[in-house]
Amino acid sequence: MKNFLELDPELILDETKSFVLIEDQFPVSTGHILIVSKKLKSDFFSLSEGEQEELAHAINKAKKLIEVQNKPEGFNIGMNCGAVAGQTVMHFHCHVIPRYKGDMEDPRGGVRHVIPSKGNYLLD
Repeated sequence: MKNFLELDPELILDETKSFVLIEDQFPVSTGHILIVSKKLKSDFFSLSEGEQEELAHAINKAKKLIEVQNKPEGFNIGMNCGAVAGQTVMHFHCHVIPRYKGDMEDPRGGVRHVIPSKGNYLLD
């Protein structure tokens, strides 16, 4: 997949002026939602200032949608910006990932662990 411009309308859970919210097709956890820009923008930094501000509203919408059917105890919100950062679809999308107690052995540090040898700031 190169971009999200040809989404099946049935996948859309909700939307804002600039974004659509869809269920992630390869969810990390139950309820995982993607927020996708309606226009082809490569990453967060290519969004306009207004779109960046609107994203906060879309994230809150995603959280509420997740909570209707699930009872997560936490969330990870993430964006990969550029291939070196792990981005594989060069069309802006933001992951809203619900987290559940016990879904991994030690969740401390959360997104800091994208580079495993550098993530642990809690020296045991």
